[in-house]
Amino acid sequence: MTWIQTIPPDQAKGELKEIYEKTKSPHGTYDNVYISKSLRPQTILGHDLLYRAVLHHPDVQLQLWFLELVATYTGILLNCTYSPTHHGSNYRRLLNDPARQAEIDEAMAADRFEDTFDGKQLELLRYTKKLTLTPGEITRDDIEVMQNAGADDGEILEVNQVCSVFNYSNRSLAGLGVDVGDDRVGFY
Repeated sequence: MTWIQTIPPDQAKGELKEIYEKTKSPHGTYDNVYISKSLRPQTILGHDLLYRAVLHHPDVQLQLWFLELVATYTGILLNCTYSPTHHGSNYRRLLNDPARQAEIDEAMAADRFEDTFDGKQLELLRYTKKLTLTPGEITRDDIEVMQNAGADDGEILEVNQVCSVFNYSNRSLAGLGVDVGDDRVGFY
């Protein structure tokens, strides 16, 4: 499950046990992403709080399938398998259009979103790539390109936050060797 020691939920006590209960999945299971942080339980809470704020807050404006695609793409760009497995499943389930999913998956595998997206969504995905791979090269022009394509500042912020949280998450997962293992895939 990971390359470092962890404390499984059935052996957790005190604060860790409470945190596991607060962060367990809707299916009643415990995700490996959180178990991997069990030696420092406070980081589980921080991770969960950010995750829920960027993907599960009722005021999120962009379509959830698209934000899940941003999370998936971020993981793919970072060569991580955990997040793309979970969040790829989520984006596909939420989109619920097998033909469109196949187009998107093909474009994502080829890193050619321009083959299936245009306008605002295309520019938001291009921003995701740049923010993940070369964040120090982001300029005001990148923001203006998204604005000119129809993205409002709140939507830009949403993609920024999802991408940023998943950069953290994927780097944490890859850096500790966390795999999907027996996780129940997908949240929804």
